[in-house]
Amino acid sequence: MTDYMEVAAPTASNAGARNFAGAFRSADRWFGAVVETIAAGLVLVEIGIMLAGVVMRYVFHNPLIWSDELASILFLWLSMLGAVIALRRGEHMRMTGLVSHVGPGARAFLDTIAAVAPLALLALILHPAFDYASEEQIIVTPALEISNAWRAAAIPVGMTLMAVVAAIRLATHHRPALIVAAFATTAVLIAAFWLAGPLLAPLGRTNLIIFFVGVVAANVFTGVPIAFSFALATFGYLALTTSTPMMVMVGRLDEGMSHLILLAVPLFIFLGALIEMTGMARAMIQFLASLLGHVRGGLSYVLIGAMYLVSGISGSKIADMAAIAPVLLPEMRRRGAKPGDLVALLSATGAQTETIPPSIVLITIGSVTGVSIAALFTGGLLPALVVGTALCVVVWRRYRHEDLSHVRRASKREIAKLAIVALPAILLPFVIRTAVVEGVATATEVSTIGIAYAVLMGLLVYRQFPWRRLKSMLVETASLTGAIIFIIGCATAMAWGLTQSGFSQQLAKTMAAIPGGAYGFLAISILAFVVLGSVLEGIPAIVLFGPLLFPIAKQAGVHEVHYAMVVILAMGIGLFAPPFGVGYYGACAISKISPDEGLKHIWSYVAALFIGLAVVAAVPWLSIGFLKF
Repeated sequence: MTDYMEVAAPTASNAGARNFAGAFRSADRWFGAVVETIAAGLVLVEIGIMLAGVVMRYVFHNPLIWSDELASILFLWLSMLGAVIALRRGEHMRMTGLVSHVGPGARAFLDTIAAVAPLALLALILHPAFDYASEEQIIVTPALEISNAWRAAAIPVGMTLMAVVAAIRLATHHRPALIVAAFATTAVLIAAFWLAGPLLAPLGRTNLIIFFVGVVAANVFTGVPIAFSFALATFGYLALTTSTPMMVMVGRLDEGMSHLILLAVPLFIFLGALIEMTGMARAMIQFLASLLGHVRGGLSYVLIGAMYLVSGISGSKIADMAAIAPVLLPEMRRRGAKPGDLVALLSATGAQTETIPPSIVLITIGSVTGVSIAALFTGGLLPALVVGTALCVVVWRRYRHEDLSHVRRASKREIAKLAIVALPAILLPFVIRTAVVEGVATATEVSTIGIAYAVLMGLLVYRQFPWRRLKSMLVETASLTGAIIFIIGCATAMAWGLTQSGFSQQLAKTMAAIPGGAYGFLAISILAFVVLGSVLEGIPAIVLFGPLLFPIAKQAGVHEVHYAMVVILAMGIGLFAPPFGVGYYGACAISKISPDEGLKHIWSYVAALFIGLAVVAAVPWLSIGFLKF
């Protein structure tokens, strides 16, 4: 021990290294505080602009013609700064199922590779991004009459900041030897592809497999964030096998991130955070528990019902589960529920509620495919109810012999009191969905109305509004928004590359040849999206394949809203089913239960999800029966 201590004693070089690392950490804190403050401010400004637009249009009948344009400009800046924050926090979506199962040494190396890969992409694409912003100078916006470069500059500025963040994370989170090894490996791979360029060009569509299957899979399974995996594959394909200027790729990325309907994403994320902070979610759950708490398996039914009410508003299934689990799971444990069954049901309810409006996945589908948001909102309620009923059957079978002799049944007076308290909270999801479906307001506009409603309820009714949490909520909103929108941008660029290659036409011919007509097409789509949901998660999968498959579904005779519900539920099952579904591990983290405990309990719930999905796929009326034709 003495010898070891003498060897490990501080030296001048060790002290210098610590000072160097300390300087990086200090720079990281300063840099992070500045970017987070600006991003939080942009979220507030966006809410203010959209709310002002709604008030001027519907109250004073004097619309602000510049509000949407200004909101769109600021939204791109918010998305890019949010992507910077997400990269700094390590919150970009990534697949870690395989990385977590290798040894500590290999895992450390792969984690370093996953940190170097984004930096490599940013170094490659930064110059085209600045060229793209420069080209946008000649375009003048119609309402504000300013150069479009003010908006487009968000892309190169955001990428520069991401490069800075990636470099700081490398210096502060990874060992120097691993950094050198990761840089060397990445450089060798890039050089190998570059030198192989003349050999790749004549291969034609074989390059689609090399880049969009091989490169994407290698990056995703190595733990590289999904957005950067898509972008690296797209950049490599376009640069090495086509004559397309890289500035075009940046333009497609911009296009994917600039749909105004996507502005609903940060607004609904913030609304979901408000619902939890103001106690509205807790009020809903307590009321449902008073109704069903005395029934065998009653709290499990409450969990399913609470996810149905709350789901979709926050934009994050993890946020939905985090709002509900701390309230219900401790009491369910006290009643004797097995921890593994709790996490299994929590995970299954996440998959069940993917179609419930105002789901961010629904908004994304509407954005990339052109399907009516109001129609998607109308079509999503019954499919989730069918799948939820299938889960309730499993709950009934498991808890039909539960001992409730120690459970007190709530009195009618207590139920009535809790109902009054919960009423403002219960009304909010229905007001949001009704306003969009009836055409009273767009998905973006109604989110601002919901925010104003939640703030008033928190201040005046529930008397719970901790102001100190506001900034952290705004920063978390920006981070999640950046992670989601940057994926959409990168997936849009990748989908464009696939389309330009002729892949979409070939895919259409292949899918059209599947026997069984519409039901054969639905069956193969279910299998495909279960796999895609487990690997890519819902939003990147739908952005990548939605524009390709929805037209084919229409040709096969499948209604686009019906198809949307089927593929969303299929992706939800993939997202929350082990061993690859990251949603399952999110549920385990929130409930603080080991993933191993849930494995033996979850398969009956997964079976119920598949049965519910089969019913939804077989009966189109469940998705389109209430649409206005």
